[in-house]
Amino acid sequence: MPKDIDDALRDWPYKPDAGSLVARQVRARDGRWVIQVRQELGILQMEIDGRPDGLRPYGFRTFLDYLRHRAADRGLHAARSKTLPPTWTMHADLQSEFDREIVQFYQRRMAWLALHRYDRMLADAEHSLALLDFARRHCDDPEFVAGHERFRSLVLFHRAQARAALALERHEPELAVDAVREAVAAIEHHHDQWTQLHDEADETPALALIEQLHEIEREIRRSFNVRSTLREQLDEAVAREDYERAARLRDQIRAQSRRQP
Repeated sequence: MPKDIDDALRDWPYKPDAGSLVARQVRARDGRWVIQVRQELGILQMEIDGRPDGLRPYGFRTFLDYLRHRAADRGLHAARSKTLPPTWTMHADLQSEFDREIVQFYQRRMAWLALHRYDRMLADAEHSLALLDFARRHCDDPEFVAGHERFRSLVLFHRAQARAALALERHEPELAVDAVREAVAAIEHHHDQWTQLHDEADETPALALIEQLHEIEREIRRSFNVRSTLREQLDEAVAREDYERAARLRDQIRAQSRRQP
């Protein structure tokens, strides 16, 4: 069996002027679906479930699952012991594997975006945010945590893209606007925290991402004639202390949430 990928490269030429990432979903020889990304020097192939590289770190589906297991196991032992600290710490020997998973999920997230698979993109963004949250709680290396927190705004932006696109696919433009506005608030909050703790605030992409989100919101409102969402009406009612209207709006929002898949 030939071990080169000449045929695949010849059938899928690289086009550097395409302007965006080029990806496709194909069946492997054993029938499973995989993602392929065309790059200048070849083709990058990723699994669609679990780790993009198909590995099972320490026998777990993802490295995050392994980290959560270690933290939960420490919590159980700490509850029975008077000497163990209650919180497990992710030491330096695990940081390279953490980095590997962050990068892999970013690469697959961008491939899902190119393929317009926003449900999958959303899941991978949530996974990346969970990794960042875990590092915040369980890593005692401030430089390592800060190096990853620098990119939290970008992951929040990608999550908002996916949520808004999924809402539009369901013909719910109001929920798309809410998803964008929620992301703006989250990124602004993160940016404020970052600027309080670091001098190099300009290195974060937060402000540019916020402006892009504002433009996305304006485009959704313009294209679908969205004036005021239920959540915006709720905020206005609370500000006016119109609690009866606020209660009715909360009921509508809950009913709206139950209709979502």
